[in-house]
Amino acid sequence: MFITFEGIEGSGKTTQIHRAAHFLAEKGFSCVMTREPGGTEIGVKIRRILLDPGHAGMDPTAELLLYLADRIQHLEEVVLPALARGETVLCDRFTDATVTYQGYGRGLDIALIHALHSDILKIPVPDLTILLDLPVETGLARAWERIEKNGHHKRESRFEEEVLSFHKSGSYPCG
Repeated sequence: MFITFEGIEGSGKTTQIHRAAHFLAEKGFSCVMTREPGGTEIGVKIRRILLDPGHAGMDPTAELLLYLADRIQHLEEVVLPALARGETVLCDRFTDATVTYQGYGRGLDIALIHALHSDILKIPVPDLTILLDLPVETGLARAWERIEKNGHHKRESRFEEEVLSFHKSGSYPCG
């Protein structure tokens, strides 16, 4: 089973993935916990580029293509092999984040993003997506608290540094 966790920064995705993995392990399921971007060695390098606040001027299309490059590598190296072994994959972000941030947030053509995922790249659809929702201000406050507590994460704060209107326009659409 392929389960993705989506939500704004600070919504608790990582915490809930760990809880879900623990619960499933107690029930006898073998789980793989992973994330996007950065679930592979190549993905870690792509993540550094994408989340570096020094790259605030990155072109939205370049940003989209980097996320897709990470996703393809991640699927081939981690997700699909784990699913083939019968394991449950718990993933922190996936395609919904791309639609939300690069589509709604950056203003890229949402139909194009869907077409790239489904028609061109044949990205699989998760069996279940869990959306963690809370007010943008609350999530960002939590994210900044985490960043300041763990200073090394400051180099991954490009999205937290976006203006509030970006986060509100990029809020996860439901339905």
